Amino acid sequence: MSTPKTQTEWKLAALAEEVGVSPRTVRYYVQRGLLPAPPFKGPDTVYGEEHRVRLKAIQVLQARFLPLDAIQAELARLSLEELRRLAETPVGPGTLPEEAPRLPPPRRPGKDPTVEVARYQRWLLAPGLELHVSEQAEAKVRALAERVRALIEESQEGTPS
Repeated sequence: MSTPKTQTEWKLAALAEEVGVSPRTVRYYVQRGLLPAPPFKGPDTVYGEEHRVRLKAIQVLQARFLPLDAIQAELARLSLEELRRLAETPVGPGTLPEEAPRLPPPRRPGKDPTVEVARYQRWLLAPGLELHVSEQAEAKVRALAERVRALIEESQEGTPS
C-alpha cells in the first residue's frame, strides 16, 4: 500500500484555487516581485511549493493590514522556513491582527541584530511631498532639512518682493 504523494507543483489555475486567490492575482504578485517568476513559460509553466507558501504568507500579512510594500519587505527578509511558519498562522473571522504572533525585527546583513531600527520624523512639505528625517541624524543634516522646509514654506506663500 503506497502513501499519497504531497503535491509540489501546480499549474497557475490549480495554485490559485489551492490558495484561494485569482490567477490574475498570482501573475500580479510575480510582476510586482512578491513571488519569484516560475521556471517555465507558456502552457507548461508550473509553480512550486515556495510559491504556495509565499501566497499563504501574503494572505496572513494582508490580514494584519500590511500594505504590499511592507509585505514585500517581510517576504524578502524571512527564510523559507520562517515563511512556512507564518503561512500556517490561522487567518479568518475571529483572528484579529493583534492576536497574531509578532514578527521579529528586521535583520540587517553585517549589522548587530540588537541595534534598534532608526525612527523618523515625517514632515509634510506640500500636498504629495514628504520629508523623512531620522531622529539620529546629525545636526548638519537636520539643519539642511529645516532649510528645505523653510524654502517650501516661502514658495507656498509667494515670492518676496
